[in-house]
Amino acid sequence: MPPAGEVVASVTSALAVVLVLLACVELGDAAAAVGVYRLIQYDLAGAPLGSRAAALNHHAAAFPLPAGADLSRSALVAPLLDLPLSFLREYLAEKKHLGGLLILLPTKLGGENGAGSNDNKGKVKNMLAELEKLLVHEEVPYPVYFAFHDDSFDNLLADIRKIASSGQPASATTGGYKLVVSSAEPRKVSSPTISNIQGWLPGLKGEGDTEQLPTIAIVANYDTFGAAPALSVGSDSNGSGVVALLEIARLFSRLYSNSKTRGRYNLLFGLTSGGPYNYNGTNKWLRSFDQRVRESIDYAICLNSIGSWSNDLWMHVSKPPENPYIKQIFEDFSDVSKEMGVSVGIKHKKINVSNPRVAWEHEQFSRFRVTALTLSEMSAPPEFLESTGGLHDTRESADVKSVIRTVRLVSESLARHIYGLKGKNINVFAENSSLAINPHYIQSWLDLLSRTPRVAPFLQKNDPFVAAMKKELSEHTTDVHVQNDALDGMFTFYDATKATLNVYQVASVTFDLLFLLVLGSYLIILFSFLVITTRGVDDLINIFRRPPSRKVKGA
Repeated sequence: MPPAGEVVASVTSALAVVLVLLACVELGDAAAAVGVYRLIQYDLAGAPLGSRAAALNHHAAAFPLPAGADLSRSALVAPLLDLPLSFLREYLAEKKHLGGLLILLPTKLGGENGAGSNDNKGKVKNMLAELEKLLVHEEVPYPVYFAFHDDSFDNLLADIRKIASSGQPASATTGGYKLVVSSAEPRKVSSPTISNIQGWLPGLKGEGDTEQLPTIAIVANYDTFGAAPALSVGSDSNGSGVVALLEIARLFSRLYSNSKTRGRYNLLFGLTSGGPYNYNGTNKWLRSFDQRVRESIDYAICLNSIGSWSNDLWMHVSKPPENPYIKQIFEDFSDVSKEMGVSVGIKHKKINVSNPRVAWEHEQFSRFRVTALTLSEMSAPPEFLESTGGLHDTRESADVKSVIRTVRLVSESLARHIYGLKGKNINVFAENSSLAINPHYIQSWLDLLSRTPRVAPFLQKNDPFVAAMKKELSEHTTDVHVQNDALDGMFTFYDATKATLNVYQVASVTFDLLFLLVLGSYLIILFSFLVITTRGVDDLINIFRRPPSRKVKGA
């Protein structure tokens, strides 16, 4: 072959290869890549619960589904309000196999594009609560992911429904969209840690007074639990309680910084972990105290979900309301609440010592014979692993004004008790004074907590959030330290809480065959052209001519 012909052949062959590669790349290019959040996976006393798979590689499907549709190799994409819970219950109860489930959440609580009426917000909130209750307490054998609904998903759903309207479900034969999450097998979270943070405001002792001062404890648990750990921010449960505690600590630090206004009570502030898990951190925190410290606690106020009440707040107690301590505390709260124009009710629930399950944080104190109460907007105790900062508990669930009302109620009641101001109608933390409650401080911390998932097993000892809370408490109290302990072994958690979902537009087999036919024809024509230009027509004919048969000579 002449050198010029070889060059032409080489260049042309290279171009053919490049064209083939480009075609393949174009066909395999992802239409979109979005961040998704996996349904929690955990074991409770050895029983597997939550999503037991993470990898996803199936064609997309959407409601409405054709009758008798086989979804064992389909990933169902469903906006929250379009997902029938009866469908999920049926699949879980009858153990029907589903390739995967992608649930699209509103970008904000309240509906599409964050807009919506109060009725719609309530509908979304109720739907999320029911969905979480269903998914968290069941073993789900397929991958379940959450993503935020935006315009790109609207286009995807429209295309999926258009393909489905042809009467043929998306598959390798018909084409469509493929959802792919490349994820390794989830691994157990080894030695999950819970971290309790405490700080003191020591009271003022009189000269020659050797007796230990009484202590009042203000406590709030800060961690959360929900269907999607990476989205479990718990603005109300219990971010609101944490913010209220920090503001109360800030207010009393101003009083206790001056010996003339320092009270004759020690104030103990505790930010506890393990709240959703039977208040495991509170139990370990109390066990770590010296017995004399526990005995010095007059009473403890636990703050739980106080960010969305308007007129009614509830004081939950384990001791009877007739108990002198409980009666006095309730009267202090009632006096201040009447001046504020709100109501504080009392709910009595005896603890069952033989049952390790506790419904409220104060019940852990009661087990150590410490008088305690829980202030909450909830009139009844929540069920196990519910109202602990789930998907519906976002920033819109917590109101700064509600937190301010709680801070005012608790601070004024404490001040009147500590300084003997009962019945004097004196507002220690009056507005526009140097001791006024700071709404900007409350809002900034509430915003931070509403951006920070706080599921305890996924928080490290040196987690920036834990460090930030310790630093903030150090600004207002003394002797601040963090107690790290292991979460009790009844729970086992698994990682892989977040992932990237790739959405591929897949061509049908018919298209692939047509493409191969065109490509094959092109290569035959290219080959014939190269042979003719370099060797001649005769050589091309000889290639396809049947070779002459050879006769075998007899021996």
